[in-house]
Amino acid sequence: MVLHLLLGGGALVMIVPFVWMILTSLKSRADIAAYPPNLLPDEWVWSNYQAALDYAPFGTYFRNSLLIAIGHTVINLMLATMAGYALARVPFRGRTVVFMAVLAMMMIPTYTKIVPQYLIAKGMPFFGGNDYLGRGGYGWLDSWWVLIVPGALTPFAIFLFRQFYLSLPRELEEAARIDGMGEFGIFARVMTPLVKPAIATVALVTFENSWNNFLWPLLVTTRDDLRVIQVGLAAFQQAERTEWSYLMAGSTLATVPMIVLFLIAQRYFVQGFATAGIK
Repeated sequence: MVLHLLLGGGALVMIVPFVWMILTSLKSRADIAAYPPNLLPDEWVWSNYQAALDYAPFGTYFRNSLLIAIGHTVINLMLATMAGYALARVPFRGRTVVFMAVLAMMMIPTYTKIVPQYLIAKGMPFFGGNDYLGRGGYGWLDSWWVLIVPGALTPFAIFLFRQFYLSLPRELEEAARIDGMGEFGIFARVMTPLVKPAIATVALVTFENSWNNFLWPLLVTTRDDLRVIQVGLAAFQQAERTEWSYLMAGSTLATVPMIVLFLIAQRYFVQGFATAGIK
């Protein structure tokens, strides 16, 4: 009973900001400026959502975020499954060293990599007017390359898939080899269909991280047609005034896809984290 009360209290604390965001998105300017603030709006202004969409090219921002998030998710799943399978089931010299390197990469804070990644993207040879030494132009900056390639493969995904592949019985691959199946066939047709919780977990985490990414797209893009939805929300925050109702409406629209995705993959997501350390 006490545990349920604690969990319920924690859930309430987590839900309150989202409720306040939604209610604020439906308030008029007078309601937002009222003191003391009112929880419920005196006037429900549903037109704030349409006004927010008209205020900035949110359709473009939404499309860009969706394409980048899908691209990151697909690339991460394809490469991380193969890397995780190789580290778990394929014996090769230096496998332990490679795995230790993956663990080391997981320990590096994200923001410490921003400057090196930026310099690498700017100095990419033969892109953006650069010569073969990466000089003279701007490289990948202001392009889809810089938004999709960096961060498309994560060490966390490799680690998680390795743990799941280790948990599968070796008799499965031995039986497949006896039947004449090659290594890639064993990986793709026998082992990978059995790690659906890991696939759902990596897909959800990758999509969420990509969808909510703000700093990297802000640094590497200046073109409005390449802005993502998190950067686009800054359009409602001007030096002289912040359009709080539009900002909350845009934030609500940006939050809905992640909530829907989590509800769809919730069962696999919880199972994936619960069994990640099985071996």
